[in-house]
Amino acid sequence: MARSSKPAPDEDFEEHILDTDVGDEMRTSFLEYAYSVIYSRALPDARDGLKPVQRRLLYTMDDMGLRSDRGHVKSARPVGESMGRFHPHGDSSIYDALVRLVQPWSLRLPLADGHGNFGSQDDPPAAMRYTEIRMHAAAEAMTASITEDTVDFRPNYDGRELEPSVLPAALPNLLVNGASGIAVGMATNIAPHNLIEVVQALRHLITNPRADLDDLMRFIPGPDLPTGGKIVGLEGVRDAYATGNGSFRMRASTRIENVTPRKKGIIVTELPYNVGPEKVIEAIKKLVQAKKLQGISDITNLTDRHKGLHLVIEIKNGFIPESILEQLFKSTPMESSFGINAVALVDGQPRTLGLKQLLEVYLDHRIDVVRRRTTFRRGKAADRLHLLDGLMLALVDIDEVIQLIRGSDNRTDARERLMSVFDLSEIQATYILDLTLGRLTKYDRIEVEKEIAELRRTIDELDAILGDEQLLRTVVGDELAEMAQTFGTPRRTVLLESSGQTATSAAPLEVADDPCWALLSATGLLARTTDASPVGDVDRRVKHDTIVSAVRTTARGEIGVVTTSGRVRRISVLDLPALPPTAQSPNLQGGVPLSEIADLDAAPLALMTFDDHGPGIALGTRQGTVKRVKPDRLGRDEWELIALADGDSVVGAKALSTGDEELVFVTSDAQLLYFSASLVRPQGRSGGGVAGVKLAAGQSAVFFGAVSAVGDAHVVTVAGSSSALPGTQVGTVKVSPMAIYPPKGRATGGVRCHRLLKGEDQLLLAWAGDGAPMACATSGTAVDLPEPSDRRDGSGVPVGQPIAAVAGPLATQIGVTAAPAEPVQD
Repeated sequence: MARSSKPAPDEDFEEHILDTDVGDEMRTSFLEYAYSVIYSRALPDARDGLKPVQRRLLYTMDDMGLRSDRGHVKSARPVGESMGRFHPHGDSSIYDALVRLVQPWSLRLPLADGHGNFGSQDDPPAAMRYTEIRMHAAAEAMTASITEDTVDFRPNYDGRELEPSVLPAALPNLLVNGASGIAVGMATNIAPHNLIEVVQALRHLITNPRADLDDLMRFIPGPDLPTGGKIVGLEGVRDAYATGNGSFRMRASTRIENVTPRKKGIIVTELPYNVGPEKVIEAIKKLVQAKKLQGISDITNLTDRHKGLHLVIEIKNGFIPESILEQLFKSTPMESSFGINAVALVDGQPRTLGLKQLLEVYLDHRIDVVRRRTTFRRGKAADRLHLLDGLMLALVDIDEVIQLIRGSDNRTDARERLMSVFDLSEIQATYILDLTLGRLTKYDRIEVEKEIAELRRTIDELDAILGDEQLLRTVVGDELAEMAQTFGTPRRTVLLESSGQTATSAAPLEVADDPCWALLSATGLLARTTDASPVGDVDRRVKHDTIVSAVRTTARGEIGVVTTSGRVRRISVLDLPALPPTAQSPNLQGGVPLSEIADLDAAPLALMTFDDHGPGIALGTRQGTVKRVKPDRLGRDEWELIALADGDSVVGAKALSTGDEELVFVTSDAQLLYFSASLVRPQGRSGGGVAGVKLAAGQSAVFFGAVSAVGDAHVVTVAGSSSALPGTQVGTVKVSPMAIYPPKGRATGGVRCHRLLKGEDQLLLAWAGDGAPMACATSGTAVDLPEPSDRRDGSGVPVGQPIAAVAGPLATQIGVTAAPAEPVQD
């Protein structure tokens, strides 16, 4: 009978029972759990801006070879690889993280390229067995040089493999894409920003380590959200940049237009970050059903992949659309707040960081990465040079080498004899023994000599980088500029310092038809003043934006917006937000985007009035044509000012005050021509203009304008490469008095105004106008221009960031606008 395996009752047992206090066990277990959530799941690293799951996904895809130039694979493959090798958590959470890397409405710069249904702002994605994935080119920049000892590796969860503790991150991902996460006792929420602006701030910090917050906010005036929209009120943004905590309001981009011949509607084209159209529709329907919101007859979602977000809110007759729009902002997600809580891991510890600290942590990381990469490459080059030096010794006495090898008893004996006779190292001797006879020709000797010379130059360059901290920082800055040029895109979010509310009234006819000024800014904002007093002649280098056009009109009058397509769009001055008296300085802190007032087919150039008594408006085109035309007032909203040839467009428009101004052309090959406006005969709207400037083959006009007094005028030219992404290249800038350029006749070639340097093949931007010029970037922040140069053919100098627009003092613009419009009598 089998013996029972159960012990007898009387046997003695040694019990291992440990008495533990329940409170201590709870505290210990909770701390371990909290530690795991904080460091391994919820918070991003301040260096690469990635949470562990995101970093592991990118590293897995890089290790699998899922490059952007290769085919897509099922999303389940990188999810499964990441889960099995590095991230032992649920596949659904890993897939959710992967999906977010694809969605362009979640990240300002997506890091993965998806194929299939990855959801929308309101709908979840398809299962990972249905979607396909590969790395985005930006993700390749995040993992570039990871095999060159640029970052530390650590064991994975089971100790069988190594994983990077951080990615090299050639992109400042944390600020560009933002982050959000909830840990234990802390959370993080960082808004996305514009890559070009962040790179500009980083490069400024490289050359000016002591730069303060105001200096950095000249480059990064505020977040740039993936879904566009508007940020209203920048006080909270500055608080967040200073302390790491703050909030701001996001508002949808809208415009009011006729949806039927007799009905007006509100067109919503952009929504706040993380707000989907279905959420807005549901909120509006609930308010209408509860009778808390009146005046809306219908709401239609016309969003598609071609024209993007397009919500049409139809307004009932008898209701003021502006008033309903304000109620929508107050009661629906069309206006929401974003709270910044910039918490990230620094040296393994969670810290709340301001803007400068975020930039400094990333910059220190990139400097360390480039230093380690340079050291690695220097070591590789030195090792290769060591082998080739030994090979050259053998090639010089190749006959003796062959005889020595043939006379040796074995490979070990041959290696030792080579080391002894030719004073070679063991590595060199082994390399020579591994050579085939085909590598011993005269041609190979020449190739070896060339490679040795190239290696020596490479080592000298790498030694220079390692030996000069400033040169190392310059390399980092140049690589960042390359990233901005490759992946940078224009700003999507409009920044408004004040409420930015459109003036509304239950009875619009009660608004007095007082004289005022209509203003257009470089970033496309429109506004009007509240009285006829000059807006001010003070310095226009303010915190936000630059005025490029101003016309005198009345509050109930009409003005025109001239576009690059050669057309003018009529708009009502009453639709423009009125700047409060305290804001009547030369910036549009209370302006509204032009896209919310009129749906234009091309970019706006200037404002104009419809006064028949003035000398008209002058237009210049890209193909060098000039035209003067009277500002007719027609019975429709939009009409043509010039008949353009195929492929042509208007580059400049200027209202004339006397008709004797000097008209100025600047061409892409840096030729400047100016002549009197009296030489151009006015034409009707159907006319195509006359020859203005003679262009060289393959060149075009980049600027057209008018100046009243050559002696007080200045010229600004920005040169760069035509292959660069527009808006990403700083270029070289030259400012010169216009008086140094002689006048020429109409239809001639002009004179050179800028000497192009190596790497420059054209002018990126030009401007000529009365008074001292002032410039701004795409974000609206001011850009300091160099001092004027009297060298007619001189070259430019670099500036802090790319210039988007240049304008003169507001007083000079007022001097060349059309005559004041007479008030309309009731």
